[in-house]
Amino acid sequence: MAFTIDLYTIPTCSDCNYAKRFFQDNHIAYTEYNCEENIDYARDVLRLTGKQIVPTIVIGDRVYVGFAENLVAIKEQLGISKR
Repeated sequence: MAFTIDLYTIPTCSDCNYAKRFFQDNHIAYTEYNCEENIDYARDVLRLTGKQIVPTIVIGDRVYVGFAENLVAIKEQLGISKR
């Protein structure tokens, strides 16, 4: 099953960088939206989550706030076996 993945980040966020490495290491395409470069992306995060927190990850119709605490659910949604 193919998913569109949107990743809202800021450069200094270690969890954001961890998410990017995870997607890259697993050869999963994603679109990054740097909230520091464009205020509209920060507004998108607020609209999606009611919060201003990154990383915000949108996979298909699911929204995840944070990466590390959602890693198991993200792997399950993407069909990645536990490693």
